[in-house]
Amino acid sequence: MEKYTSAIKNKDEAIMNELLHDDFKFIMHKSGNSLGKADVIKWAMSGDINQDKSRVIYENDEIGVHHSFVTFNDGNVEAVMAVYKYKDGKIISLETGATKIS
Repeated sequence: MEKYTSAIKNKDEAIMNELLHDDFKFIMHKSGNSLGKADVIKWAMSGDINQDKSRVIYENDEIGVHHSFVTFNDGNVEAVMAVYKYKDGKIISLETGATKIS
């Protein structure tokens, strides 16, 4: 997860491609949207995801739990709890819950 967070921060497309499984799916429970690998990489490369106070809460070979405060380019700030599932050493899914911070 730390490598993934770093890839977003540094806009490292190659590392994101390496870390995300080809069948990757990102489910955002707040909006109900679902994104695939290419969409998530494109979004991350846009610079719209600015994480602060990121921390790994738990991680093993099957799952990871991560929390951060995310500021988006539109000024929206959210506390984001993320759950990652791993398959074949890559991230196969990501689900988030977000709380808007005023």
